[in-house]
Amino acid sequence: MSRRISTRLTLFLVLMLGTAYGILAQQSQAPAPGGAVRPPLLFREEWKQPPYEGELNDEKRRIRNPQDALNNPNLELKLYGPETQDLLVAMHEGRHDLWTGLVMNAPIAATLRDRNNYIDLTGHARLVWITRTQSLHVIHPIVKLANGMLLAGNLAISTDGDFLENEVAFGHQRWYQLDPQKLVTTIEVKNPDLSRVDEIGFVDLMPGGGKGFAGWSNVSVVEVYANPARRGGATH
Repeated sequence: MSRRISTRLTLFLVLMLGTAYGILAQQSQAPAPGGAVRPPLLFREEWKQPPYEGELNDEKRRIRNPQDALNNPNLELKLYGPETQDLLVAMHEGRHDLWTGLVMNAPIAATLRDRNNYIDLTGHARLVWITRTQSLHVIHPIVKLANGMLLAGNLAISTDGDFLENEVAFGHQRWYQLDPQKLVTTIEVKNPDLSRVDEIGFVDLMPGGGKGFAGWSNVSVVEVYANPARRGGATH
């Protein structure tokens, strides 16, 4: 009798597990709420230490050649502001990041440019990155449009000294024209064309405060989830 009960119990458990697996499989294949489908990963950048000789110090962490800080050969790093030579590649939590602490007399901005594609930031496109800010510093997402205009979004990211992963959407932001030399914001630009974005990145509108518990920002791993828009052989 006990053997018969044990067999029936085993068959019941197998049946229940099979039913549960089928339900989970159906859920995994279901579309997101509202039928929304996010674009796939277009590119990722993790940064790297530029080549150096001898002992590594702050001078050798400076980005003299922007391409030396990139791992992804399909990308270009663009720097904006009067003191781009003081932007450093630092190492925190086992990752390289861009650190603004020694850019002490001016704002700083950095963007990534896909060599082969414009970036379509319409719809459900997302920017996902790991950032850290300290002492009232915030970073804003920026884009450079196909017409050359540089824009800063109103989203302000602050992490109070912790490295946190942030997700940025683009459709509901307000955008302001950004002077590429002075890095000051000017007029609001309504309804910019985000379907053909040339560059994407960040701006810290406050000068860095140096080392320690001063004002600065870090930008670590960057991922862009968006559809590509081919450049079509145009020269930029």
